[in-house]
Amino acid sequence: MTDTFTRIPARTAEIGGGVPVARMLPSRHRRTIGAWCFLDHAGPARFAAGQGLRVGPHPHTGLQTFTWMLEGEVLHRDSLGNEQVIRADQVNLMTAGRGIAHTEESVAGETRLHTAQLWIALPARVADMAPRFDHYPDLPRWNEGGAEAVLLAGAFMGRQSPVLVHTPLVGVDWHAPRDAALTLALDPAFEYGLVPLTGSASAQGQALAADELLYLPPGADTLRLELPAGTRALLIGGAPFGEDITIWWNFVGHGKPYITQAQRDWQAHSERFGEVRGFDGPRIEAPPVPWAP
Repeated sequence: MTDTFTRIPARTAEIGGGVPVARMLPSRHRRTIGAWCFLDHAGPARFAAGQGLRVGPHPHTGLQTFTWMLEGEVLHRDSLGNEQVIRADQVNLMTAGRGIAHTEESVAGETRLHTAQLWIALPARVADMAPRFDHYPDLPRWNEGGAEAVLLAGAFMGRQSPVLVHTPLVGVDWHAPRDAALTLALDPAFEYGLVPLTGSASAQGQALAADELLYLPPGADTLRLELPAGTRALLIGGAPFGEDITIWWNFVGHGKPYITQAQRDWQAHSERFGEVRGFDGPRIEAPPVPWAP
């Protein structure tokens, strides 16, 4: 089975406030894993109070933003009027649908940030749904083979996450307080990705460094993991998405014309995206689309 693996190296990017991130999806190696279409790993980072994450008002369409917080506290505001502080071991899920705008910033006095930020592409049948925001402070937890597991999304090994999703997918956080070895039961209809967020891991005997994403295509029904003490790894997966989508800037859409219109609407301050209130700073302007409109 090891010859079916694809290693996807991270590339370095920055998010608001100059926080460095390791970006693994989308990449030239792989655009999506199931409906997961974006994966950033930020931190662990330390900074002076008053610095940290600061992302001004910006729009999204056709996706769900999925934030898994590991360290620190971040305040989310959106154009629906939601204000929510996310803390360690919690998930924020913002469903953009036809359009929403939001901001993110480290809370006053915070000096830490460690988070995984993902996007989930919405299928065509709900891509233009009404936007919404959900906060999940309590998620299923269990121990497996010496590792602590948190079920972030979907169903896995007889458990179900409460997180609202629209396609068959899964996300699991694994933390090894001591050396752990475990065999995971996989859905052979799913494709999967595994990435160590801290430490290192071994999957089917293949060594993985931090921020190295391993892709496994459909067909496998088990995965053997070895996690050295201190390792934290993220497993994502899902049924192959099977829809042609365009991912550009902060938008996901079913075709370039949709993205072009979203860009125009944002630049025109359209009511489509609404207004984020309470953030002290300018909004983020969209760049021109890189194709003939």
